[in-house]
Amino acid sequence: MGKNILASSSPRRAEILKNNKYVFEIMPSPYEELHTTTVFSYDYVENLAYNKAKTVVPLVEGDCNIIGADTVVVLAGKILEKPKDIADAKCMLKCLSGREHQVVTSIALINTATGKSVIKSTTSRVIFNELTDDMIDFYVENYKPLDKAGAYGIQELPEGYVKSYDGSLENIIGICPRALDECFQRLLFEEKTLK
Repeated sequence: MGKNILASSSPRRAEILKNNKYVFEIMPSPYEELHTTTVFSYDYVENLAYNKAKTVVPLVEGDCNIIGADTVVVLAGKILEKPKDIADAKCMLKCLSGREHQVVTSIALINTATGKSVIKSTTSRVIFNELTDDMIDFYVENYKPLDKAGAYGIQELPEGYVKSYDGSLENIIGICPRALDECFQRLLFEEKTLK
């Protein structure tokens, strides 16, 4: 079915795929994300994932499966993208403090030989404890919030920051392997029905 290409520079996504026995090459997507809205919709996130994968298609040769993904944090219907700077990161964490939010990761899988594509989104819920200013400052100063949607990575948050979460932890980190498995199954099924 061709070789797999991860159209992402995220080390967290790569690690998840490796841990789930995926064999793949990394080719970060050159797609320039234009964040045209802060209002959440699945179409918006799925389009970002699809465009990330689609821009890699002309850069590869032969039969390839291009994996594009996009993750957003959603608070009260509003998208929290990657913070612009440290002040923005602190503001996001303050907004998330003591509240429930959703983490949505959309996956787009494109097969270059057939042109067929499959898109799937997975949603997880996260509830933060009340975060003090000291807790927020500590996280921002000791970790790297600027390259993460919502200004945090759940896998690196110190104990006491997260009250609970529901759904796939890997989805919150950056990609849900079960969802990717389903995308491959659907793509394979479509290939078989075409023959």
